[in-house]
Amino acid sequence: MNRILQFINLNHGEEDRKKVLENVTANTSFRGSNLWILACAIVVASIGLNVNSTAVIIGAMLISPLMGPIVGAGFGLGIFDFALLRKSLKNILIATLVSLAVSTIYFYLSPFKETQTELLARTAPNIYDILIAFFGGLVGVIAITRVEKGNPIPGVAIATALMPPLCTAGYGLAIGNFKFFFGAMYLYIINCVFICIATFIIIKYLKYRPVEQVNPKRQKQVRYAMTALILVLMVPSIYFAFKLYEEKKFNEKVNRYIESEFTSKGYTIIYKNTKYVSNPHTIEVAFLTKKFSHDEILELNEKLRRYKIDNSRLRIRQDTTDLKRDILNQIGSEKAAINEKDIAIANLKKQLQSSKIDNARILPEVKILFPAIQNISIAGHQFNEGTDSTKTVCVMLYKASKNLTEDEKEKLATWLKQKLQVKEMEIYGQLLAKPKTRRK
Repeated sequence: MNRILQFINLNHGEEDRKKVLENVTANTSFRGSNLWILACAIVVASIGLNVNSTAVIIGAMLISPLMGPIVGAGFGLGIFDFALLRKSLKNILIATLVSLAVSTIYFYLSPFKETQTELLARTAPNIYDILIAFFGGLVGVIAITRVEKGNPIPGVAIATALMPPLCTAGYGLAIGNFKFFFGAMYLYIINCVFICIATFIIIKYLKYRPVEQVNPKRQKQVRYAMTALILVLMVPSIYFAFKLYEEKKFNEKVNRYIESEFTSKGYTIIYKNTKYVSNPHTIEVAFLTKKFSHDEILELNEKLRRYKIDNSRLRIRQDTTDLKRDILNQIGSEKAAINEKDIAIANLKKQLQSSKIDNARILPEVKILFPAIQNISIAGHQFNEGTDSTKTVCVMLYKASKNLTEDEKEKLATWLKQKLQVKEMEIYGQLLAKPKTRRK
């Protein structure tokens, strides 16, 4: 048993406690460079939320110095250093106000105010966020008290996610959506409090010596205050987690019901929407061709109970004219685009085919008309003269035993235009080299 306890003992590899306290106290301050780093990190995180980029948000969390005063508050409570606690709380407040101001200004000035999924994810905290903050805080404090800090610190900064909720709260202020603001601030407070509580527990476990002797009454007051704060934060988050669980169960039952009653019977569903927040819950579906009578709809509503879908109403949209029109218009536009592509490809093929000239077939005819010509090469060339239209010119290169006169070239060009059905023809010639004679 002792060997097991020694194996999990946190005192092994512990940093000098005086040095740990000095580092924690130094990191609680928000002045000068720390304040500038915080403001820049807030802008980066806001941009990441604005463009829905997870990588950018993670980068902002890594450079954020927000963890410092929160851990400082936990240390202050753990060793009853109320001066450190007051300083940490003051700096948390400053950091929060600066972050809110910067993010609000950014989102107010940003032309893109669409609510992205990364923003929505920070507006409805639940019990899982408490667990993440608490266990992430435990890892962070354990790493701070070690000689070898290792890799946990960056991971804790990402997991506990202090920056995104503050930026989301600023977004809520910028667009005037106070539901977003309060939901994000609630998540931010949860993270702060439970990181602080995790720090308090580790400090007590490691038995850091209190800075000053406090009477038992004061210690009880601190414990009671922390217990009350934990309950105040946990009760709403447990409720939100329960509602999230219920909604997921509801959606699973609805999907199973639709699969059994409609999809498996060959009915094509063109629209489906579930509204869990309404009372009763609403399930809306529309079909491509199937029409249901009033009695059939009543029977389908009765079947909801068999799938344990309580307090719900099925609504079938029978008049799907608008939906069908939208679908057909989309199909029509896609088909038109495909047809345009086919026409363009056919025209290109036609142009390539027309520009392909059989020199071997034309050469014998040319030799009959102009015996001096021994070899030819004819090709069509397209070029743009600075306008949207292209011009095609045929060019003929020939080799002959003697030069053609201008009249002969003109006759040859006229004949080739008629033969090849082209409007432009250019002719260029070259004399064949005379063979060298050997002297005996």
